[in-house]
Amino acid sequence: MRKAAEALESFSALDGVAGFVGAKWRSALGGTELKEVLNGKPIGHALHPLLSDVPIGTWTSALLLDVLGGRRSEDAADLLVLIGLTAAGPTALAGWADWSDAEAESKPVGRVGLVHAVTNATAIGLFGASLVQRRTGERAKGKLLALAAGGVLGAGGYLGGHLTYVQGVGVERS
Repeated sequence: MRKAAEALESFSALDGVAGFVGAKWRSALGGTELKEVLNGKPIGHALHPLLSDVPIGTWTSALLLDVLGGRRSEDAADLLVLIGLTAAGPTALAGWADWSDAEAESKPVGRVGLVHAVTNATAIGLFGASLVQRRTGERAKGKLLALAAGGVLGAGGYLGGHLTYVQGVGVERS
């Protein structure tokens, strides 16, 4: 995975899209109070990593219940998928706020961050489709979709870790 993340850092074909999307987010959020909240200023550190624990944790728990819980845990697994979907919106907004600032400063951050966002959006879509299948009685399809979503989420999470720990996005160094 590390080699893939490093290859993304050099993939200049993403620059146009990253620059366009980053500029739109910077324009939309500007110097607003919402931007400060999304960047985590009131709590003294980046908000996105904190929020990401909710969808990751609930979806991982749902997957465990799918595999180990049996029929008794089906409602709980469905609820966990729903909670993760609900938490994904604020999590993504905080991520876009952090990324849009960093993208303006660094082409590699723009590239990796864009793929991180698309990967996580794919996971959100797959978990959403999983919930629909579960609710329409197609539990086996729902579980398979959730399993695929979990794999995609892992890749997106790896890229998020790369953004933070390798590229320093959201890390205050003062």
